[in-house]
Amino acid sequence: MDYDALLHEIAAQVRPLVGQGQVSRYIPALATMREDRFGIAVADVDGEVHGVGDWEVPFSIQSISKTFSLALTLARDGEHLWRRVGREPSGNPFNSLVQLEYENGVPRNPFINAGAIVVTDRLQTLTGDAGTAVLEFLRAESGNPAITADRDVADSEAAHGDRNAALAHFMASYGNLENPVPVVLEHYFRQCAVAMSCRDLALAGGFLARRGVRNDGSRLLTGSEAKRVNAVMLTCGTYDAAGDFAYRVGLPGKSGVGGGILAIVPGRCAVCVWSPGLDAHGNSVAGVAALDRFTTLTGWSVF
Repeated sequence: MDYDALLHEIAAQVRPLVGQGQVSRYIPALATMREDRFGIAVADVDGEVHGVGDWEVPFSIQSISKTFSLALTLARDGEHLWRRVGREPSGNPFNSLVQLEYENGVPRNPFINAGAIVVTDRLQTLTGDAGTAVLEFLRAESGNPAITADRDVADSEAAHGDRNAALAHFMASYGNLENPVPVVLEHYFRQCAVAMSCRDLALAGGFLARRGVRNDGSRLLTGSEAKRVNAVMLTCGTYDAAGDFAYRVGLPGKSGVGGGILAIVPGRCAVCVWSPGLDAHGNSVAGVAALDRFTTLTGWSVF
């Protein structure tokens, strides 16, 4: 596969969409992002990486971090996690309180905010420092020791995190948190505030393309566990637009309101695209279109 030619073709085809949508407004530190940025990178299973556009510009990964905290928790805790969080699409916005009340404080899946808070809580219990565990994993897999959490973004999320605090306190009232709410939220905000480039994220996501094997050859997840993470990404990874994403792209993917999307082609590669303009669901307009073009041009899909 001539990745360079492929990525240049994709960038040219989606260029008219770059700048469409709106940058995230509910986190003030993200509201200053330029809407005209676009980057895409592909890292194959051997760690070779290609990219075009703004593919080496760091951005706030936000909910993409939930993929890595989930993988780290499953690696340590196995199936026990699924007693506290479900695996079904939510059909509601990522920060919705509605289903928690109907379902006794058990979040519908690990990629909505409530579910990710439960995963962070469990990872905090298992490691004693969930935020650092995620950060160190991302540095190791990407090969970039300079990756860090943006303190301004983390502080902005904390200062405007009333809805997340409400979700956490509600779940705590049902006994579904093991650690104090302020501790869990601190680590949750830290992981969401990590800044990475498309290059970094494509490399960091490679273990899911390699069916659970890290870039140093060690195994993080069993093949079955990696399959399950990819399955939840496919069905739940793009908020309440997962069905449309599966229809258009046909790959496991996890998006974030920073404008990034990480997608996995099992056995082949990981792809990361970034463009800050978001649609009404919180997914990058140009990013979804680019991944649509990627699977159309390559014929690579899980279907």
